[in-house]
Amino acid sequence: MKKILTIAAAMLITMSACKAQNEKKINDEADLKAKNEAFEQQMQALENTLTNVYNEWKQLKTFDGDEKQLKQLEHEMDSIEAEKTKALFIFCLENKDNMLVADILEKAFYGFNYDELNQLLDPKAAYYDSPKLRQAKAHLIALGKRRPGIMFAELTMDDMEGKTVKLSDYVGKGKYVLVDFWASWCGPCRMEMPTVVKSYELYHAKGYDIVGISFDKEADAWKKAVKELKMSWHQMSDLKGWGSAAHDVYGVNSIPSNILIDPNGKIIASDLRGENLINTLEKLFQK
Repeated sequence: MKKILTIAAAMLITMSACKAQNEKKINDEADLKAKNEAFEQQMQALENTLTNVYNEWKQLKTFDGDEKQLKQLEHEMDSIEAEKTKALFIFCLENKDNMLVADILEKAFYGFNYDELNQLLDPKAAYYDSPKLRQAKAHLIALGKRRPGIMFAELTMDDMEGKTVKLSDYVGKGKYVLVDFWASWCGPCRMEMPTVVKSYELYHAKGYDIVGISFDKEADAWKKAVKELKMSWHQMSDLKGWGSAAHDVYGVNSIPSNILIDPNGKIIASDLRGENLINTLEKLFQK
């Protein structure tokens, strides 16, 4: 009888433990669902705000609106995008046991720098082995080839006169040098170029230089774009398109892209776009 009671007691304890475990699982799933829904609502609110600002900018642009107001709206859009990226990073960093992160990184990995993406692609994370992260992992390797703190890698190509030149002809010579990866056929590159021109005009006399590395295939198109876009700095290309040596040496999988190199040849920043480029240079030359 005593043995039967002991077995019964053990069964009750086991059943109680299973029940508690099931309840915990249900509560954890509910918490996860609530957390994901709250995050999605946060992102949707930011996206709605961005859309509203963009529509205002588009309408103003269509009717040749005030340039100062257009710049203000562009600044607002940049700020909202930065807020979105920050929110994405924090959510992913704090939820490494959440498979939703794989879905986020599949689409948003381009928005993170090397250090951020390296933290998120943690081998211990629950989502690390997801096939959705294939491109994100490849992008991390690419970013690693131009991450801040490492010395620049050599490239040998021809300039626009057909003369063979090396990146080391311009880099590590006592100036800050922006190595700008672009192409004549790249719309975003052409849109970004006025800012690059502005950076050159502001800081060239203070010790700043630019080397353009084109992903073009046609020499005529390359030369024509350089003239049209007023790119009055060093140019080089092997005219191999995406087969460019820069693709492998610097992991350039999309353009526009760039690296900023210090006077000693060490990379200090990468993928500086828009006002971020101007602000970075301003800080460097204020030292």
